[in-house]
Amino acid sequence: MEERSRKTTPIEMLCWSIALPGFGQLMNKDYIKGIIFIILEFLINLQGGINIAIVYSFQGRIEQAINIVDYRWIMFYPCLYVFAMWDAYYSAKKKAKMTKKPFESIPFSFAAYITTIGVIFSNKPILSITFGPIFAPIIFIFIGFFLGGLVRKVMLKVF
Repeated sequence: MEERSRKTTPIEMLCWSIALPGFGQLMNKDYIKGIIFIILEFLINLQGGINIAIVYSFQGRIEQAINIVDYRWIMFYPCLYVFAMWDAYYSAKKKAKMTKKPFESIPFSFAAYITTIGVIFSNKPILSITFGPIFAPIIFIFIGFFLGGLVRKVMLKVF
């Protein structure tokens, strides 16, 4: 049987980057960027204590998750994570010669900003009781994408 070359889609590359920052770049054959993203992800993850905080959070031990993370490091994670998503998505669109839509990056940038705010406040009483440093940013990323989508729609109408 003849092996066919399969094209990857921007959404597929976005999903690979959600799995691990850098995977989308590797799938796009952007090897240097992919390796850099993976190294940064491991560095921030290890220094910030993210994986053990994930385990504690899923076990319902939010207070331990808050105590284990290093906020000086995990503050970098949302921007790295969302930028890797955007880069994989955008690079796949360029490689497929798809047209760039106006203000397409705005939902991604809002997601990075709002998720960072989620990290900042994840140890405060309202968020720390149930969400902590893992679930609060996950909730905030959806809020960021939603708000960014609204801002993009407004900008498309105004400009």
